[in-house]
Amino acid sequence: MAAKTGKTLKTHIEEEEDDQDTTKKTKLKTYNFWSTLSSFFAVTVFPLFLTLTIIYLFGSGRKYRALAKPFWFPPLTVIHLASVGSTLLISRAAWLVWTSGGFDIDSDALPLYIAQIFLSIVWDPLVLRIGAAWLGFLFCLVNLGTLCACYWMFGKVNPSSKVFVKPCLAWVAYLTLVTFQLMWL
Repeated sequence: MAAKTGKTLKTHIEEEEDDQDTTKKTKLKTYNFWSTLSSFFAVTVFPLFLTLTIIYLFGSGRKYRALAKPFWFPPLTVIHLASVGSTLLISRAAWLVWTSGGFDIDSDALPLYIAQIFLSIVWDPLVLRIGAAWLGFLFCLVNLGTLCACYWMFGKVNPSSKVFVKPCLAWVAYLTLVTFQLMWL
């Protein structure tokens, strides 16, 4: 009976250790879930809110609508939808970098992401509301350079994040061409 009791005690202790390990793993998974959720909010929802607010406040574009534009100029609705889509895509790429630990590893990734978000937000009121195409073209060029740097930096941390940055690069390149043409209209 003593041997049986000893065996039962040993098994009970192992099960208790297993239960404690499971509890620790469960707590760790819960922590990661909340950390992931907060990073998703910080990187995705906040820039999206800023973009939508700027579009709502300054996106009427009366000067842009009044211009006689070439056929390849996008309508105002397409500009706004593409801006929202671009914000979502670059935010998704930044979130992948964040969850991979990239903002801790490479200190240049976060400032580049923040600069890109604000450069893309400023373009809308600058060009569509105020009509400052020259300054908007300059902002587009800087934004394109910032996106190229984001593409390179994000790709170093998480190669799959580059997929989300490519459409943003295409959109900003097209927007740069549109803005360049706006200077001459």
